[in-house]
Amino acid sequence: MKKILLACSSGMSTSLLVNKMIQAAKDQGIEAEIWAVGQSQVPAEIEKADIILFGPQMRFLKKKFEGKAKELNIPIDSIAPVLYGRCDGAGVLKTALDLIDKNGAK
Repeated sequence: MKKILLACSSGMSTSLLVNKMIQAAKDQGIEAEIWAVGQSQVPAEIEKADIILFGPQMRFLKKKFEGKAKELNIPIDSIAPVLYGRCDGAGVLKTALDLIDKNGAK
């Protein structure tokens, strides 16, 4: 099971995207746990994830968490603005899975 953590300022703007990603995973037969948190909750959730994706408006947080993510071998990136704006759950899911595979995470 892939564990995908999305983070934004409060976790609310990514909630709809999480739902779309969960549906895309079900449609593709992919076992995935996908959830969203606010930036203040990332330290408590980081060890549970296989990848962390930040909303594009929060991409500056990537640098803040890169060290811990590297230590845990967790890829970290920001969601492409086009995918985020379109609420493209399938596209963001693909991005997450590709990054997990590419980095050989967990």
